[in-house]
Amino acid sequence: GARPRWLHGEELRQGSGGWTVLRFWESDIMSNLDRCVRTALKAIEEGTEPSPRAALPAKTFAEFFAGIGLMRIGLEAAGWSVCFANDIDVRKYEMYARHFGSCEDHYVIGDVHSLRAEQVPSHTLATASFPCNDLSLAGARNGLAGKQSSAYWGFVRVLNEMGGRRPPMVLLENVTGFLTSHGGRDFEQALRALNALGYRVDAFQLDAVNFVPQSRKRLFVVGVLSELLGPESGYYSLEVEADEVRPPALKRFIADHPEIAWHIRPLPAPPRSTRRLEDLLEDLPEDADEWWSAQRTNYLLNQMSERHRAQVEQMMRGPKWSYGTVFRRMRHGKSTAELRIDGTAGCLRTPRGGSARQILLRAGGGLCSVRFITAREAARLMGADTYTIDVPLNQALFGFGDAVCVPVISWIADVYLNPLVNELIRGHPLTLRSAGRGRADPVA
Repeated sequence: GARPRWLHGEELRQGSGGWTVLRFWESDIMSNLDRCVRTALKAIEEGTEPSPRAALPAKTFAEFFAGIGLMRIGLEAAGWSVCFANDIDVRKYEMYARHFGSCEDHYVIGDVHSLRAEQVPSHTLATASFPCNDLSLAGARNGLAGKQSSAYWGFVRVLNEMGGRRPPMVLLENVTGFLTSHGGRDFEQALRALNALGYRVDAFQLDAVNFVPQSRKRLFVVGVLSELLGPESGYYSLEVEADEVRPPALKRFIADHPEIAWHIRPLPAPPRSTRRLEDLLEDLPEDADEWWSAQRTNYLLNQMSERHRAQVEQMMRGPKWSYGTVFRRMRHGKSTAELRIDGTAGCLRTPRGGSARQILLRAGGGLCSVRFITAREAARLMGADTYTIDVPLNQALFGFGDAVCVPVISWIADVYLNPLVNELIRGHPLTLRSAGRGRADPVA
């Protein structure tokens, strides 16, 4: 089997440094006991120092740009444990604390540019879902030099200042516009910065629609310290087949940048969700305040194109309720209402102005009703169905609109991060040292 065995005893105790523990895989002991014994004897004779590999078994993570904690929920579902969180937004911290309970011991509120490396404990994985405002196609496209998205460089600085405590792995998340920002130069600079810290990198895209009924494409980067890989790990080839997780634009970027230190791993196709928008809607009473007046509803319908208005009228002729979502957008200087009726919500956004709030439209039996998406529905669209919501609506929508989709993160952990941790550990005895002089506790 692949179960770990622990070798520890009086002979491995090393002076004031406390106990040293060598972790071996049972399969290694069974197949090459002599090698394991030689490794233990060498540790006794020469002494050993913990390496970044020693941080892998604990599967702890530091959640930079933590927001309301959906990254945490996704990783914890796959067996990871949070040890640190940071965000600048007090309102998001308020939601985080109300959901998870007391978190003063690990959540630091403040600007990442002011964060000190000594505030961050050693950990296995650093996650960074940094602000997308300057990278999004819907924004001003100021890139990594912009006021918001430049927070990435604060994250890089903290990793750099951690020195030998730098985490073995890094996970970035942002909008797909990151790939094309400033002609791809921003993405290249971000990856080169990780290379300079010793990380080889991989990149892939996932759409939340594969997990929940929300269209939400995001770009992910995984970095792993080069010193942990070795030549036998493979995955250095840039011959990447274009597929759902690495579409043609990303494939071209990888092929066009051989100077970047890559570590491209094969990924399976993401799952296919069968859930539809109507499956997660709240059943609000007909007289609920959330439903719009007839006058307000007609005003919205009049903002639609002829094609979308005809679709609503066709829905109204049906015998039962049909559902769609509506976004207001500026087209040629005019506010328009655009309808979507494929059973999938549009990408949730932060409600900066009325146009960013997603509208629910239902029609059938000659009737048409309209309201905004509720906070609970936003939580469900992010895969956080049971998230605690006891804050004002706009505060909740800001929190969910800026977050990651929970099942997407769990899938990444299950098919990428967890197998990678096991591969980096397997075949390598781990040197772990306790802080005190007593018996060392195994790291599970």
